[in-house]
Amino acid sequence: MARVAVLMAEGFEEGETTTIVDILRRAGVTCDSFAIGENPVLGMHGMKVFADKIFPSDIAEYDMVVLPGGRPGGDNLRTNADVIALVREFDSAGRHVAAMCSGTTVLAEAKVIEGKKVTGYTGYAEKMPGAIFLEDVAVVDANLVTSQGPATPYPFAYAIAEVFGIDTAPLRERMLYSLAGGK
Repeated sequence: MARVAVLMAEGFEEGETTTIVDILRRAGVTCDSFAIGENPVLGMHGMKVFADKIFPSDIAEYDMVVLPGGRPGGDNLRTNADVIALVREFDSAGRHVAAMCSGTTVLAEAKVIEGKKVTGYTGYAEKMPGAIFLEDVAVVDANLVTSQGPATPYPFAYAIAEVFGIDTAPLRERMLYSLAGGK
């Protein structure tokens, strides 16, 4: 079974993060949240969320690391040397790294996007030099999965599950995703 670690730094976007964790768990993925610093972690909208674990704990044993967005959550991940080292380590080993919204800037800081197709928050193309920036909801290229922002955690989480070979069609159906106009 796939194991996914979702990082939460102060200022993380609560809706993105909790939705991603929820959908991945519903898909059968072992998904744990990791607090960077204090636990509970204060989100950008003032919500405090208790993480499952404290970073770095046993994060090296996971198959994927997920970097959610939020202001200043994305910046707090991007300026953390241990997070950058982790992203580089996962990438160099060909392990999966996923990021959405301002979390995508961590990929640029770690220098793992050169020549790869990515997406991110509106206007972030210039923050991701060297990448092939696409205006898609979710993009998978090799070991990277990226998504735009707070309106996209569903397709992002489905793309993550599909990277691990999970058929998300039954889950999408149960969640009425197609009726809501999801792609």
